[in-house]
Amino acid sequence: MKPCALPFLDRIPGLSSLCGSGTRTVLELDLSHGVQFGAPSSPLEAFRLRQAPTLRALQDGLRRAASDDDVLGLLVHVGTAPVTLAQADEIAELVADFSRDKPSVAWTETFGELTSGLVGYRVALGADQIWVQPTGALGLVGVQTGMTLLRGGLEKLGVDPEFGQRYEFKTAADTLAAREITPAYREMMQRLADAVLDDTVTRTSARRGLDEAAVREAIDRAPLSADAALSAGLVDRLGYADEVYAWAHDTWTPQWEPRYVHRYAADHKDKAAALGALTRRSHPAVAVVDVHGSIVLGPGNGRQAGAERVCARLREAGRDDDVRGVVLRVDSPGGSYVASDAIRREVRRLRESGRPVVASMGTVAASGGYFVSMGADEIIAQPTTLTGSIGVLAGKMVIERLLERAGIVHDNAIAGPRAAMMAASRPFTTDERAVLDAWLDEVYADFTQKAATDRGMALATLEPLARGRVWVGSDAAERDLIDHLGGSRLALERVCALAEIDVDDVRLHTPSALDLLRQLKPAESSQSPAAAGIVGSGPLSRGPEALLARVSEAIGLPVTHGVLSLPPGVSLDGDGWL
Repeated sequence: MKPCALPFLDRIPGLSSLCGSGTRTVLELDLSHGVQFGAPSSPLEAFRLRQAPTLRALQDGLRRAASDDDVLGLLVHVGTAPVTLAQADEIAELVADFSRDKPSVAWTETFGELTSGLVGYRVALGADQIWVQPTGALGLVGVQTGMTLLRGGLEKLGVDPEFGQRYEFKTAADTLAAREITPAYREMMQRLADAVLDDTVTRTSARRGLDEAAVREAIDRAPLSADAALSAGLVDRLGYADEVYAWAHDTWTPQWEPRYVHRYAADHKDKAAALGALTRRSHPAVAVVDVHGSIVLGPGNGRQAGAERVCARLREAGRDDDVRGVVLRVDSPGGSYVASDAIRREVRRLRESGRPVVASMGTVAASGGYFVSMGADEIIAQPTTLTGSIGVLAGKMVIERLLERAGIVHDNAIAGPRAAMMAASRPFTTDERAVLDAWLDEVYADFTQKAATDRGMALATLEPLARGRVWVGSDAAERDLIDHLGGSRLALERVCALAEIDVDDVRLHTPSALDLLRQLKPAESSQSPAAAGIVGSGPLSRGPEALLARVSEAIGLPVTHGVLSLPPGVSLDGDGWL
């Protein structure tokens, strides 16, 4: 391709012809490297994800390209698609929006290989056409939920779980302490699996123009060979990667060059865009605040949502006169009750200042993740987002027998009758158990009352939906636990509508990798902007409790960070399994 004498012109939509080049662009989206849905938690993670596009870049690139005459279409390589179901739906929505204006093809070597290909296929449904390699398959095998009880194994190790829960659906306690799977546990997990499968059938039927009964019949026969998937109307063509590209050259035009969507988006941050940004400095802004990871007290580490850090960012948004609204992006299984309540308080203070807040739920926003979201003006989630879990659990792992078996002598010098209440070296006394139960009742009552108030529901209506039960987004929407089904674009549109500003004329204050540098700058006070970037390493713990936690993490046992935590094992991973 001959270089343009005015290089910045060939990056402005519609002006590349001024350079005398007839070559046009076909955008590529390769999901094999994943997608960054938030700012990296550390410089090391930023380096590891350097090949993965950000969601913001995909949003900006596809939206711009939809009206760019120089862009012919989009090729989506699904590949291994290491994303969650909710993230897959967000990407599929972007692809579908682009496909309303330009042609698109999703292709892959296979949708699973004797494994579930549900996640990748849901992404592919956003495109006009779906191709699969002739030797590939369509592993649209449905959804499996796993229920694991660890008590028997723990007892053999000499560890005795002692937990309390409010109420029957708060199954994190079951996972650790129950001897058999309860009807409530089974009911909840079955519904989660059914809801995801039902949603997959519905959207496959709508996008592929098939009867829902035919889609279910195909799922019953899955995994399907490539030929069988083609015959069932679930894919459009069979072909290898080179054949996909040859088809695009033959169909769209012979003269085009491929370009990654996120590189295309970066190309358009040119002089013209810079000049446009200068003229928009006075335009209203929307701040984006992330609550990612376990919710903990203090600043937290890079993979935790430290209440001190999140609250500082919310206060920073509240002090900025240009910020007219806030999108609270929540992807958290919960954690500390007190930390969650502190974040909720700052969310409500923002609303009281006249700035609307819209919570945008990601893969999971349950228990404490729901607690921090429920105070927002509106809540948005994907159909497969895990949310709810309005309940509480608390307890400890008693390692008295383990210490005896290992020949370790441990004792406590106690000043105060309840000083060793949460010590792992001995069981609860009757008095301590009564204290624990009273506190569980108190936290549950506070959680449910605040949820009812925030959602504008009577407590008698809200409480049966609570009891620790996890809901997928589609079920939560039907029960008024959330307001809308959708992704981050809808969240931005809703906050702009509530703030009465133009969504197409707004600046976004979003976290970026540069925010990591703020961690190196000392804060002048708790109210200074630098305080929002502080990341701690957590308290230095010693003793048998700390040893147990480290061993548990090493062997994969669930370690909760607070009483408002999602039951361990309730998640949707990249293979579409619960």
